[in-house]
Amino acid sequence: MEYLWNFFATYNSTQFVGAFVVLFAIIDIVGTLPIVINLERSGRAVYSGRAALISLVLFIGFMYMGKAFLNLFNLDVSSFAVAGSIIIFILAMEMVMDIEIFRKDNVATNDATFTPVVFPLIAGAGSFTTLLSLRAQYSDFNILLAIFANVAIVYAALKMSRKLEKWLSPGVICIFQKAFGIILLSISVKLFTTNLTIIVGAAN
Repeated sequence: MEYLWNFFATYNSTQFVGAFVVLFAIIDIVGTLPIVINLERSGRAVYSGRAALISLVLFIGFMYMGKAFLNLFNLDVSSFAVAGSIIIFILAMEMVMDIEIFRKDNVATNDATFTPVVFPLIAGAGSFTTLLSLRAQYSDFNILLAIFANVAIVYAALKMSRKLEKWLSPGVICIFQKAFGIILLSISVKLFTTNLTIIVGAAN
C-alpha cells in the first residue's frame, strides 16, 4: 500500500499536462480522422473500442518493455519507423491517387483497426520514441495519466468518424482526403529518409 501511495503521490499537474500535450501532438488523432473516414468509405472496418484498447496496451507495454522487446529481436526504433513509413506511404498513395493497393479479399484485410490505424498512425515509432523520452523526464504516474487521457480522446474521435462522414458532403471529404494524403505522403518520405540515414550511419 505504501508503494501505491508513493506512486500516486508523484502526481504533478505540470508533468501531466506536458506529457499529455506532447503525446496528443505526436498521435495527431485530428489528422488521422480523414484517413479513417476514407478507410471506412472503401469498405474497411475500424472498430473504435478495439483500436483504443490495442493502443493503450501498446503504449503501456512499450513504455515499460520497449527497449527489452527490441533488443530481443536485435531491432531498434529506427527499424520500426522505416517499416511504419512504408505502410503510411502506401496508405497515402491510395488516398491521393484513388487506387487500391491493400487487398480486400479476406476478413483480416478488411479490418483496418490494427493496420494501418493503430500501427503506425496512432501507436507508431514516433509515439514509442516519445514515451521513452518522456520517461526520462517525468514520473510514470503522470505519463500513464497522459496515455489514458489521449486514448480516451482517440476512442471518442474514432467513434465520431461515422457521424462526421454523414455530416460532411462527399466533396468536402474528397478534399480532406487529398489534402491529408499529400501531407501523409510527405511525412512518410521524411520518416523513411531520416531513419534510414540513422540505420545506415549506425551500420558504418
